[in-house]
Amino acid sequence: MKAAIAIVMAAFAVAAEAAAQTPLVYLRDIDASIRQDMRYAGPDNFTGRPLPGYDAAECMVRQPVALALKRVQAALAANGYSLKVYDCYRPTRAVAAMAAWARDPKATPDTSRFYPKLDKSRLFALGYISNRSAHSRGVAVDLTVVPLNAAPVAPFAPVVRYGACTTPQPERAPDDSLDMGTGFDCFDVKSHTASPAITPAQTANRRILLDAMRKHGFTNYKREWWHFSYGRADDGVAFNAAIRKR
Repeated sequence: MKAAIAIVMAAFAVAAEAAAQTPLVYLRDIDASIRQDMRYAGPDNFTGRPLPGYDAAECMVRQPVALALKRVQAALAANGYSLKVYDCYRPTRAVAAMAAWARDPKATPDTSRFYPKLDKSRLFALGYISNRSAHSRGVAVDLTVVPLNAAPVAPFAPVVRYGACTTPQPERAPDDSLDMGTGFDCFDVKSHTASPAITPAQTANRRILLDAMRKHGFTNYKREWWHFSYGRADDGVAFNAAIRKR
């Protein structure tokens, strides 16, 4: 058993190394059917403004990552779903801007819907924001699942006061995602992949995403249901254990 586990871990390590050494590609060139809603290229994110380095709202990742996403998309499409990416390659300038925002003591009421129960000065300690990111190596993606027949949603309007990311989906900023229990980039324990604070239907929606991604070599970050890295053994064990207890 240990030998088999070692072989699997080695395979994931090789995949990660290969991904890190290949050039970035446009996901649209690999699979144009994967929807894109690049949040850091516009104002609908926790800083309230476009982040430096996002000169275009286009997803870029390492080629092995893009090919793996294409396989996930094919599997989901067979069941009436599509991936939608929120973030892919993240320039280091953008990572630095996120860190600077988190350290800024000024109140930001226009973006507090992303952290309704937390003081943003705690976001570093709680693991929601970091000075380094796998996104900057092109091997991580933030994404969700949407129905293939999802109707168009109203565009984000900065002047509108949307509900907090933890409120029921109709009260949040517009998004055609399956209801995952929280919005994207919601700094709250409800965003933890195995959170028991969401409904069975929301849990089932998260499982659609988690299972599809795991089957094609992606690892979920346990504090963010939307964040996946390519080429490492996944940490879905805790999620599965939580499901069994409910």
